Amino acid sequence: MAESFADAVREALGPQAASISLETVPVCPSTNRDLKERADALPAWHALIALEQTQGRGRLGRSFFSPGGTGLYMSVLLRPELAPEDVSLLTPAAAVAVCRALEELGADRARIKWVNDVYINGRKVCGILTEAGPCLDYVVVGIGVNVSPPADGFPPDITDIAGAVFPADGEDRRAPLAAAVLRQLYEICGRLPDLSFADEYRARSFLTGRQVDVFQGDFVRRALVLGTDERCRLLVRFPDGAKQALFSGDVSVRPLDGE
Repeated sequence: MAESFADAVREALGPQAASISLETVPVCPSTNRDLKERADALPAWHALIALEQTQGRGRLGRSFFSPGGTGLYMSVLLRPELAPEDVSLLTPAAAVAVCRALEELGADRARIKWVNDVYINGRKVCGILTEAGPCLDYVVVGIGVNVSPPADGFPPDITDIAGAVFPADGEDRRAPLAAAVLRQLYEICGRLPDLSFADEYRARSFLTGRQVDVFQGDFVRRALVLGTDERCRLLVRFPDGAKQALFSGDVSVRPLDGE
């Protein structure tokens, strides 16, 4: 199954298959962890795709629901020649790449919740986890997509948040989606620190004008989102009038009246 899946991805990649080292497995604990453990022996643009993860991880130590049959779980090893302050651009660049890939396959309009989640129709369909190696000698970009709904539904703790990109119509779109994500990722990340993607990131954000809770260490502060800047930092204003450009951390969206 994994090898036939790899063949399908390579076919969908077309000429770009020559630029990407592709590896597929039926199941693994975590694609990010696997690539990090083998980073010294792998080339840049080595992509590992698992059809299921048993210990999928998200940001801030959270787990990522990764069942077999309905999701796409992939990590890509990069060796970017970037200044340290530019490495943080990889996560928003990957988010734009995913949005483009989803819409290329006919998905509804994809939106971004800063900094690393992709939403469709108000539901989270993709999470991105970017992890850098020692001395920034490599970066692993992990991407998990809920391609179609799991047969038994989403777990109770995420059922109000999670969604799937496509309906359960029997069509397996994982291979063409993997190829589309890799193509878009190669195009955008290969141009960094070019910031031409930042306008699209800003246009896809659905946080502008919303009240959020900003998590900074052990502190939580309410803030109004003013937008994102040219480096994809989240611009917020706190109740005391102070403004800040957030380049890392997490925010939780506060519901609007009536939500």
